[in-house]
Amino acid sequence: MIDEKKIEAGIRLLLEGIGEDLERPGLKDTPHRIANMYKEIYGGLGADASVHLGKTFPAINNELVLEKDITFYSTCEHHLLPFYGKAHIAYIPDDKVVGLSKLARTVDVFARRPQIQEQMTAQIGDAIMEHLKPKGVMVILQAEHMCMTMRGIKKPGSQTMTYICRGAFENNPELQQMVFQMVKS
Repeated sequence: MIDEKKIEAGIRLLLEGIGEDLERPGLKDTPHRIANMYKEIYGGLGADASVHLGKTFPAINNELVLEKDITFYSTCEHHLLPFYGKAHIAYIPDDKVVGLSKLARTVDVFARRPQIQEQMTAQIGDAIMEHLKPKGVMVILQAEHMCMTMRGIKKPGSQTMTYICRGAFENNPELQQMVFQMVKS
């Protein structure tokens, strides 16, 4: 899926385009290093969240599960600059739960591709609804975007927050507020 040769050729062109010397010792292996790095940071392309959300465990009478502060790193599809932050996922099980590490892996599936935060938030929630089939899910992402920090408006430290509600959370402001409070604590 990831074509290392094309990435290396593209990086060579980029370096030439900014006026760099490709024979400079510090840059000689850079195209290869970046191709290897891209295999890792874009490893979510083509990945399927169902792999992580498919194995469940019975859990009767659970009212709410919240996993918060899941660190993620992604890349803005508009500038190919990183954005990074924390994901918080709350769901109401319907007699089954998924292992907690599987929620973090689901976040990684969608973070490891060129992406916008707004879409990533919805993709995580929709995948959980589709594959885990809970009564409802709420996903909150908060992130710092390097396209706002190091270029353009240059506002380091600014945070973007997005959230989605599906199922039981959609029309229940009290439930949403409870999750927001749990995330803050």
